[in-house]
Amino acid sequence: MGLGAFVGVLCVLLKVNNIFSGIMISLTVYVISDRILRQIFIAKVSKPSEITKTGVSIYVTAWIFFWVLLYTLLMSA
Repeated sequence: MGLGAFVGVLCVLLKVNNIFSGIMISLTVYVISDRILRQIFIAKVSKPSEITKTGVSIYVTAWIFFWVLLYTLLMSA
């Protein structure tokens, strides 16, 4: 959840107002973090695909929530 919130804040700080740009930033951060976490946890799981699947839904939910919330608050002020 923390990484999704970070990317939501990052999208607001970069003043991203296009959904496609936001998706590309989010995917880029997720792929990079997935590569790093795979190296750390590869020996601790039975199937490497479990690392990628774990937490993807909360990541996307947190990213969209924080991006929309902060974008709305800052653009209405």
